[in-house]
Amino acid sequence: MKIGFVVNDVATEKHTYTTTRLAMAASQAGHEVWLTGTGDFAYEPDGTLSVRAAGAGDKNYRSLERYLEDVQKPESSKQVSVHDFDVVMLRNDPADDASDRPWAPTAGVAFGQLIASTGVLVVNDPHTLANALSKAYFQHFPEAVRPKTLISRDEAMISDFVDEMGGKAVLKPLQGSGGSGVFLVDRKESPNLNQIVEAIARDGYVVAQEYLPEAKNGDVRMFLMNGRPLQVDGEYAAFRRRNAEGDVRSNMSAGGKAEKAKVTDEMLHMVELVRPKLVADGMFLVGLDIVGDKLMEVNVFSPGGLGSCQELYGVDFAPAIIADLERKVDVRQHYSARLSNTDLVTI
Repeated sequence: MKIGFVVNDVATEKHTYTTTRLAMAASQAGHEVWLTGTGDFAYEPDGTLSVRAAGAGDKNYRSLERYLEDVQKPESSKQVSVHDFDVVMLRNDPADDASDRPWAPTAGVAFGQLIASTGVLVVNDPHTLANALSKAYFQHFPEAVRPKTLISRDEAMISDFVDEMGGKAVLKPLQGSGGSGVFLVDRKESPNLNQIVEAIARDGYVVAQEYLPEAKNGDVRMFLMNGRPLQVDGEYAAFRRRNAEGDVRSNMSAGGKAEKAKVTDEMLHMVELVRPKLVADGMFLVGLDIVGDKLMEVNVFSPGGLGSCQELYGVDFAPAIIADLERKVDVRQHYSARLSNTDLVTI
């Protein structure tokens, strides 16, 4: 099959990224693979869609570094018709473009919707991704799995909420990810709540959440595929992200360290509670961030960490993801337009 991966910018991709790992796995499986950025699409006057994309050819790569090095060579890039693709996987991170290219996240989703309308399978489903561009999407999941949360720009309301939580809460921007702009406020240790709220509110709404004591042990990133835990050779694609001492953030990009994680019955029950919505929304591959018995975030855009999973468990999870996309493409050939993109994505 012909598969395209949409990233923020091909030139800034790294070999450690999960997207690079997925792209090389697809290449190793014999597929034609292209990488493109959110700024490289074109809707032409005759209604056709094309994209400036880069591919490494059909070499049998075994090194992620060498694979990406060849993809990023100037001569690897050319204009490609989107209509010839079987699958397009949206893997751009909206948070990375929030400051310098605020137009990019919506462009990626908008072109994803146009591509899906031509019959190309687009994952995750771009129509629902449009609703997930802010953390407000998280509030649509069952209350039982979410920490107590307030979303507001009102300093007095946020202050009252922090007091209700015993004087300790986590504050973060409604837009963004990767641990950027996340603060742990504690009335006993720091009186500058208003300054923190003001700083976050400059760029929009503030998300205030109850602080979970289990957060001192970091969080668990668990991959779900088709609404179920991703599992290969008896191992779950899940790992604990241990935060740096004194840092409430456990994101790998914020200095978190990866460790093996025990997948508990409580975690699996949580998956069962969120699965119906993920399936209904066409969320093929997502990352759940779990603290204790609560879900802190659902990463539906570009969940990372497959490399950490492989290092910890000695299992390469990427081929299983590509194999499932192959299966979906085969199903589409039999059903044609009788299955919508949203239905096919998680079938």
